[in-house]
Amino acid sequence: MNQTVTVYTSSFCPVCGMVKSFLESFDITYKEVIVDLNPIARMKLIGKTKRLTVPQTNINGEWISGFDPERMLKILLK
Repeated sequence: MNQTVTVYTSSFCPVCGMVKSFLESFDITYKEVIVDLNPIARMKLIGKTKRLTVPQTNINGEWISGFDPERMLKILLK
């Protein structure tokens, strides 16, 4: 099963760490974009999600805001 997962985070976000740990516990490979170190990435993220908060996770083109393990698994297991 080939998944495309990108997690948008900030350096000091505890919930971001929860998302990453959750994905790692299922051996899900993901790309991390730390938006507080990359203002261009932050602006693009806001444009795509219309949200100012992190974590924002994109799984196979679907956005998840915050830490929602049930929804993450549902998308990953499609």
